Amino acid sequence: MSGDGPEGDPPSSRPAAVDPAPASVNAVGTVGRRATRSEPRRWRRSRLYEPSGWHSHPGIGLGLVIGSTAGIVGVSFLGPSAVTLSLGPRYGSLLPPWYIPSTWGVTLGDWPAVLITYLCIALGAIGMWVLMKALGAGWRPVPKHLLRLGIGLQVAVTLVTPLTSADVMMYAAYGRLQVLGRNPYEITVGEIFRTQFDTVLRWTERPWQDTPSVYGPVVSASQVLANRLGGTSMHDVVFWLQVLCVVPMIVIGILAYRMADGNPMLQSRAALFTLVNPAMLWAVTAQAHNEALAVMFAFAAIAAMRRRPWLAGLLIGIAGGAKVNMVLFGIAILWGYRREPRKLAVVAATAAVPLVICYGLWEPSALVSAARNTTYVNAGAWAGPVFGLLTQFLILNAAKVIINAIGLILWVVVAWMLFRVLEIRPLPGLADHVVDPMKDPTSIAIRTAVVLYASWLITTPNSFSWYDLMAWTPLALASVSRLDGLMLWRTTWLSAAFVTGRAIPYDYGLTTFGARVRDTACVIAQMLVLVAIVWWYVRSRREAARIRLGVGAGAG
Repeated sequence: MSGDGPEGDPPSSRPAAVDPAPASVNAVGTVGRRATRSEPRRWRRSRLYEPSGWHSHPGIGLGLVIGSTAGIVGVSFLGPSAVTLSLGPRYGSLLPPWYIPSTWGVTLGDWPAVLITYLCIALGAIGMWVLMKALGAGWRPVPKHLLRLGIGLQVAVTLVTPLTSADVMMYAAYGRLQVLGRNPYEITVGEIFRTQFDTVLRWTERPWQDTPSVYGPVVSASQVLANRLGGTSMHDVVFWLQVLCVVPMIVIGILAYRMADGNPMLQSRAALFTLVNPAMLWAVTAQAHNEALAVMFAFAAIAAMRRRPWLAGLLIGIAGGAKVNMVLFGIAILWGYRREPRKLAVVAATAAVPLVICYGLWEPSALVSAARNTTYVNAGAWAGPVFGLLTQFLILNAAKVIINAIGLILWVVVAWMLFRVLEIRPLPGLADHVVDPMKDPTSIAIRTAVVLYASWLITTPNSFSWYDLMAWTPLALASVSRLDGLMLWRTTWLSAAFVTGRAIPYDYGLTTFGARVRDTACVIAQMLVLVAIVWWYVRSRREAARIRLGVGAGAG
């Protein structure tokens, strides 16, 4: 799947397929801002766009995305199943998540639940691919309409029970431990509920019941907040955790939309990639993962770079206090400021404040606990079969060291390749005194964040679909490239890989089928992403060499 538009110039009867190159810095900034006041009427004529086929028809794409979301909501609304979590009694609560009670006799069997979920994931991915193709081929929607649609879809999946991943119940359990006066970094959930009854802890699922928290103090604080609001009901605690996921997701979408102000096409891309995107709807919002909270702070830091470097530093420090893997956003911000040492120093100094408070004063053990994530190997990643082969000849720890070393080398190589092929897109709103828009720190930070996170996610031995929010968020404001389609391909397969990933008993045939999707099909899909990036790099170098030879021959 590729998000690239058609090669060559579009027909004159259609809107331009790519952003027009700014004639000057003023065209990017001042003129772009004036355009937003006079553009809406002209942009409403997007319905004049004539797709070249179903694969670029926005109506089909939107229908598939909305239908996919409706299917996800429907599966969850039918109540606990092989894919829908069981949150225990509602104790008369009228709060979401809403579902049909089991006493009504309406249940969804394992096979139907799983197959419908696979279908929804696939249809959503196809719909997103069609919308990406349509946008590249000349479709020009009203950006605000896409934004509102995305917000509606995000809210819809929050009103029903989370699916496939039981992580949200572990978030609830870690918060519950803190409410009980225990330290989730030093004691496990299993140590408590095996010795005493607790109305929240008893509903947690394996395999993480015997694992201390690996999250930063800021995320831990959000887990306590959800427990304070939800009381002793797992159902209500999970709802507040869903709120703490969907609100950051909406904030991320609005921030991206506002950063694209002055460029309606880029605003449409921002809304599509952050809020409408079914890959993120499924992987993050429908499963209520806390990546949204951490990424919100990190992305807000990039948004603050132009006007308030001190605020950018403070926000990236808070993001690091939520999850340590937000450090790559921090590196992207510092790289953007590398030509402005004073601002760079301000960012570094202000970022240190929340980090010292979180990991030095508040919860020193959190940093050590978070390091455990570096030792895991995901069965759906490229490393799965390689790690399995190594364990046939080496002890477990030695195999982990080798597989992580290979991953680190691959990360450096893939990042280097992406830096060479991914262009910088100057964001709208540049000040008039900026001489070279290609040296705008915010634009540089966006492209750097895309490269660092995409290359890390693609090469790390331990990666899940919800991690991809870290790449999709800056990608929403980056230049159009093959990486758009590759990320969609990658996220979709990882989402499918863990539809049967819960540690619950499944039908034997379903267990085998899910394992083949995860351990075979998904692994091959991840390896193909690596091959595609290498091929993309090789082709771009050949093309660059061909151009140089042509210029040299012309000069001769």
